[in-house]
Amino acid sequence: MTGTGHRREDRPAKAADAEVVDRQRRLSVLAKAPASALVACWKRTGLDPAVELLRGPESGLVALRGRIGGSGQPFHAGEISATRVTVRIGSGLVGHAMVAGRDTRKAQLVAVIDALAQDPAHAGTIERDIVGPLEQGLAQADAKLRGETAATRVNFFTMVRGED
Repeated sequence: MTGTGHRREDRPAKAADAEVVDRQRRLSVLAKAPASALVACWKRTGLDPAVELLRGPESGLVALRGRIGGSGQPFHAGEISATRVTVRIGSGLVGHAMVAGRDTRKAQLVAVIDALAQDPAHAGTIERDIVGPLEQGLAQADAKLRGETAATRVNFFTMVRGED
């Protein structure tokens, strides 16, 4: 059951899949964004819904798994601290968040934005004023890091002598 009162079965499967993919992208961007940039974008929207905490904020450890070469056997790579929270806004919509680290304020804000983004009246504002600019900033930071990394790349080669 979603926050709008419609069951998932009532919507076409492709539309539900697109909603899930869009929400995953949005939550990923919000979780990865620096807290200061997230707060700055949030303040520009002027949104201030009534918020009820349903769960958390709770901080703990999350196990990280890796795969050699991206496709090998999974292995335990370590743990990372994370904070999760679930909120309900005044309209009854529920938002969730899990962010790396112990920043409970950031986690709460991400959950509130998640709930508001599910409301068609606010979805456009959230995408245009918060998610879009943050996604662009993350892409620029990633491109800068890739450029800095590429500048330090060293190509090794072996010269084969004619002797066998």
